[in-house]
Amino acid sequence: MDIVIKILQLILSLSILVVVHEFGHFAAAKIFKTRVEKFYLFFNPWFSLFKFTYKGTEYGMGWLPLGGYVKISGMIDESMDKEQMAQEPQPWEFRSKPAWQRLIIMLGGVFMNVVLAIVIYIGILAYYGEEYLPTSEANKFGISVDSLAMDMGFKTGDKILSVDEVYVEDFQKIPVSMILNEAKTVQVMRDGKEMDITLPPGSLNKLIKSKNKLIGIRIPFVIGSFSENSPAQKAGMQVGDSLIGINQTYVKYFSEFRTEILKNKNQEVSIITKRANDTLRYNIQLDSNAIVGVFTQGDMTKLFKFNKKTYNFAEAIPAGFNKTWKGIDDYLKQLKLMFSPEVKAYEGVGGFGMIASIFPAEWHWQSFWRLTAFLSIMLAILNVLPIPALDGGHVMFLFYEIIARRKPSDKFLEYAQIVGMLLLFALLIYANGMDVLRLFAD
Repeated sequence: MDIVIKILQLILSLSILVVVHEFGHFAAAKIFKTRVEKFYLFFNPWFSLFKFTYKGTEYGMGWLPLGGYVKISGMIDESMDKEQMAQEPQPWEFRSKPAWQRLIIMLGGVFMNVVLAIVIYIGILAYYGEEYLPTSEANKFGISVDSLAMDMGFKTGDKILSVDEVYVEDFQKIPVSMILNEAKTVQVMRDGKEMDITLPPGSLNKLIKSKNKLIGIRIPFVIGSFSENSPAQKAGMQVGDSLIGINQTYVKYFSEFRTEILKNKNQEVSIITKRANDTLRYNIQLDSNAIVGVFTQGDMTKLFKFNKKTYNFAEAIPAGFNKTWKGIDDYLKQLKLMFSPEVKAYEGVGGFGMIASIFPAEWHWQSFWRLTAFLSIMLAILNVLPIPALDGGHVMFLFYEIIARRKPSDKFLEYAQIVGMLLLFALLIYANGMDVLRLFAD
């Protein structure tokens, strides 16, 4: 069921993005009195799921959910309508319009995707506000680390001070900051002393491909609830007790407790707890999984002070613009990493499977809209790349026309369109092939 919910969110998000993008081309074309023959959500080779005609434009929905399109008269596009292009240009055709009008028509989709991201961020900030865990708060008990973080040189209990001497306010964004800025060092406080951790070569590449969080918050092990038939509950432990030791080993935090308890599978252990001012000891026989049957206190707001900011609509407008600009800047940095010999971000490229995986397993509207805004920015940037068959390819040739004062020949544009489409198909196969390989690797 989880995968179904992820796929449904992906399809809805892509549908919104495609319709908005293609509407940008459609609206600009209409403004300059250019005929739009078709407006389609998804592609429709051989047949359409439904279609209707209104004021000379065929609107419809295809069955292949890989994008969408508008077919503009007199334009060399993925339809490769050579018959139309062989006829004399008509006043309502794209090719008959001045270069500056054609430029605006081609940039209409990218423009609308940026506008969509701005609108979504404004709505999110006005309705939900912002909430995050400051790094200073996450450092209260030090961090917990996974195996990759240990290989990088981190230790459980470290306190993160900065990344390449730059403080990261939002604790959850530290790994992203390390990747985007190709960090060389991370400054930490360890055992009361400041020190630099120099990241080993290849660390950021491993971080990109890793599904783990790298670092997390370390929390005291306070009992929040018990599992069914919990050995701990049967022994007499209560909600609110703090687990502080196993046998003769002092453990204060959940991560330490879990590590230590796994050393005692199929053995009887003595677990020490704190209840108010009393220290209590319970003897528990563990099974082969070392299950105690205890869940930690789930309300993190009782342990940490989260930063939360609310916005009225007027305040959300400039904040929405800022978030969009930050998103554009971050995604451009991600593209730059594709060519980094150290990071090798191209190894982490994925297709629709990877995109679907970033959606939550439960339908959560705030997460859905955040991810849709991000994907809208991604779609805008990718579409403006100077690759034939993308909007950016058409824009590149239009700039050439404006500068050189002459159009590339129709035959050249046809060949360029074919090369661009082959390149896009190759990238599509590669990206989704990487998804398949990861599936088998898991």
